[in-house]
Amino acid sequence: MGACTRERARLRTPCWAYWPLAPLLAWQGQQVRQRTPKLPEPAGEREGEAGEGTPLSLLIVGDSSAAGVGVASQADALSGQLLAALAPGFRVRWQLRAQSGLTSDEMLAWLAAEPPARCDVAVSVLGVNDVTSQQPLARFVEMQRALVERLQGLGARRVLLCALPPMQCFPALPAPLAGYLGARARRYDAALAALCAATPGCRRVGFTGRAEPGWVASDGFHPGAACYRAWGGALARSIIDAWPQAQGTGTRRS
Repeated sequence: MGACTRERARLRTPCWAYWPLAPLLAWQGQQVRQRTPKLPEPAGEREGEAGEGTPLSLLIVGDSSAAGVGVASQADALSGQLLAALAPGFRVRWQLRAQSGLTSDEMLAWLAAEPPARCDVAVSVLGVNDVTSQQPLARFVEMQRALVERLQGLGARRVLLCALPPMQCFPALPAPLAGYLGARARRYDAALAALCAATPGCRRVGFTGRAEPGWVASDGFHPGAACYRAWGGALARSIIDAWPQAQGTGTRRS
């Protein structure tokens, strides 16, 4: 997700190598929770219609990043940036189901308890809280598979699972905690990629970070406006690829 120092970007130490550091990692995690500012979810609409062109129904589900934590309004958040990228070519009926702190199993339970409207495309932003809460990898994969099935059951012809960010690059995380969480995030992300490769209609969507103002939020943990803009563009390109009949869109295929 974020711009990263060269040293942190090169970290490829496996998870097991951090096991002797467990007491230090636990202490650092506690310190990060105490010291990191708690940014609010931004104000703004969480459902509506936008754009002109090919009709498309869109559902976005997920955690604090899906909710837009790190910016001041939903217009600058992931949902707003995605809608802006799609608006020239699509008439989008959209809904956002997101809340800070959600894990994959909690999101699945929410969708079961309060089913959203049917959709053509579903975007899922989950995994960071599974990593930080030490969710077993097998459980994470099980919940992600169930989530994809749930979203396809809502009519989604394309389910887009957002790649986990490079957590070793988060400025809020000190070493060695950053390296450990980065290693876990890579394992979870590889599992997402494998799940999508084995599941028709499912695609993992990632994008490359770059150093620029506004890439990371003030808490050093969440995306900033520039990151949400690039992220929304990457998702829009994936949707456009699945709906080639849409013309006149401002986001070209890559």
